[in-house]
Amino acid sequence: MKAAAGRVFLVVLDGVGVGEAPDAAAFGDAGSDSVGNTARALGALPLPHLGRLGLGHLTAIPGTPPDPHPLAAWGKAAEISAGKDSTTGHWEMCGIVTLRPFPTYPHGFPPEVLLPFENAIGRRTLGNRAASGTVIIQELGDEHVRTASPIVYTSADSVFQIAAHEDVIPVTELYRMCEVARAQLVGEHAVGRVIARPFTGTRGNYARTPRRRDYAVVPPGRSLLEALRDSGREVIGVGKIEDLFSGAGLTASDHTTSNAAGMRATRRLADQAPPGAFVFTNLNDFDTLWGHRNDAPGYALGLQEFDAWLPEMVAALQPDDLLIITSDHGNDPTTPSTDHSREYVPVLALRAGAATPAPLGTRRGLVDIAATILEHQQVAESFGGTSFLGALGGT
Repeated sequence: MKAAAGRVFLVVLDGVGVGEAPDAAAFGDAGSDSVGNTARALGALPLPHLGRLGLGHLTAIPGTPPDPHPLAAWGKAAEISAGKDSTTGHWEMCGIVTLRPFPTYPHGFPPEVLLPFENAIGRRTLGNRAASGTVIIQELGDEHVRTASPIVYTSADSVFQIAAHEDVIPVTELYRMCEVARAQLVGEHAVGRVIARPFTGTRGNYARTPRRRDYAVVPPGRSLLEALRDSGREVIGVGKIEDLFSGAGLTASDHTTSNAAGMRATRRLADQAPPGAFVFTNLNDFDTLWGHRNDAPGYALGLQEFDAWLPEMVAALQPDDLLIITSDHGNDPTTPSTDHSREYVPVLALRAGAATPAPLGTRRGLVDIAATILEHQQVAESFGGTSFLGALGGT
């Protein structure tokens, strides 16, 4: 099949939700609204370019009112999957719905998980509890430096995290430890992600470095990425996409480690990606730097930086290119929780050269994004989703 000329740019603002999902209370997230609550906490949050695409219609955002005639089709989506983590969110928008949640360990990992890991790496571990990553390295950093024992911890999400000082355990060795853990964590203990958390610094001043790496569980089946690749398209991941899909379906990857680098890479690919290409970008700082640290001012600044980048990206789109801006879950920086929040995520979709986009309403699942991209790319698969391509306007 001949590839469609138009490209697709799917940009995920990791942890950017627009209001509590219908089942938020079951996740302990009643009242969460990552964007709206952040705006209210600061008094106002002007996002003029996201507003022009319709963001102000999705939740009340002081400083970003509803635009009467948005340039994009606008809506929001609730996850079908039984989770609120990055893996399930990204998988669902690519057609894989996870109905059984990944295991979590609020009281730490049991001996049948931890002891085989320690035996395999030849070291004892520290921690083994649910904790904030920035806090636990301050609490245990000195002992880690003294003993060279890696710090193992988890969170409310399905993660097995390993922190190590780069001068004590080289990053390559930390990555190897994560690979060992990933190979062992199968079956009932198949956590969503194993995460390498390197840090540097000295007593009382330890800080994580950008060389984090995620080792996601291998997707259980075919996704949007394979469907596009198998039909002859280039499938390019930016940011941690390669990690979240274990590389499955990608033809290339730019493993950027910050929002700024991810935006630069995406803008560069708007000039360089060939006809029919799919560029899949994750911007993770909303989640890692600001949401998990309850840093509402930082979160707001990140949204404003993305907003300022948007006009250049939109101007670089070629005829019939499709730009979709969405998220994988919420991470409200204004609530007492430092974990992800079960929220609606925005769906803002712009088709270059199209006229009269329409509201998308509330989508039943992120899987509708996969169906829309496949219809745009003229690939006869849908993964059970309902395409909203028709709402994007005629070209």
